[in-house]
Amino acid sequence: MTPNPILKVLSTLSSRRVQYLLMGGQACVFYGAAEFSRDTDVAILAAPDNLARLTEALGELQADCIAVPPFAVEYLHRGHAIHFRCRHPEARDMRVDVMAVMRGVAPFDQIWPRRTAFQAADGTRIDVMGLEDLVRAKKTQRDKDWLMLRRLVEAHYAAHRDDPTPGQVAFWLQEGRTSPLLTALAGQYPECAHAAAETRPLLASAIAGDEAALTAALREEENREREADRAYWQPLKKELEQLRHQR
Repeated sequence: MTPNPILKVLSTLSSRRVQYLLMGGQACVFYGAAEFSRDTDVAILAAPDNLARLTEALGELQADCIAVPPFAVEYLHRGHAIHFRCRHPEARDMRVDVMAVMRGVAPFDQIWPRRTAFQAADGTRIDVMGLEDLVRAKKTQRDKDWLMLRRLVEAHYAAHRDDPTPGQVAFWLQEGRTSPLLTALAGQYPECAHAAAETRPLLASAIAGDEAALTAALREEENREREADRAYWQPLKKELEQLRHQR
C-alpha cells in the first residue's frame, strides 16, 4: 500500500505534540468542499515550546526550508509563510507551508478553541481550522480561493439546512456568496437577515429580493477584499524580494 504523504506529515506533527491547525486545500477536503492540493498548509502557535516541537517534527520528516524567508519566528509574526520540502520516504517531495498570522483571521489562541477534530483511518487525530476561520482565510487575491470559499459555505448549508442552529444561519448570511442562496435565506429567516444586515449591508438587497443589485454588491464586496489582500501583501512581498537579493 502506498503511504499517504499528507497523513505522514500530519501524524508526525501530532506525535510530536505540535499545536497546529490544518488549513488550505486539504482542510477543504475535510469539510466536503474538495480541492486537490499537493501542499500541506498549517497554522501554528508561534510560541517557543511549540516551535521547538515543530522543529523536531520537521527534522523527523527530513524537511528543508526552501526559498525565503528563513525559518525564524520574526518572519512568522510578521505574517510570512515559511516553506519546507520533505525528504522522508513516506512524504517525499511533500511541501509544507507554515504560517502563524493571517489577514482577517483572529490570533491562534482565539481560533484554536474553534477548531474541528477529525480522525484519520489509522486513528490519527487531525486538528482542522474551524470552518468560519477557514472561510476568512480564503479571502485572498486568488480566484480559486473565492471559488473554494463559496463551496465551503454551500457544503455547510447543504449539510445543515434541514435543522440549522441560529449560529449556522447567521454564518450563511454573513458569508454566502451567491444571490439565490442569500435571497432564499432572507425569505426563510427574515429576523436573522435584518440583524445580519447591520454588519453586512448588501443583505438589504437580499431582503428586498433584488438579485441584480445583490449580485453587483457581492462583486464589489469581493473586489474590496481582494484589494485589501493586495495591500496587506505588498510590504511582505517587498521584504521577500530584499531577502532574495541578499541571498
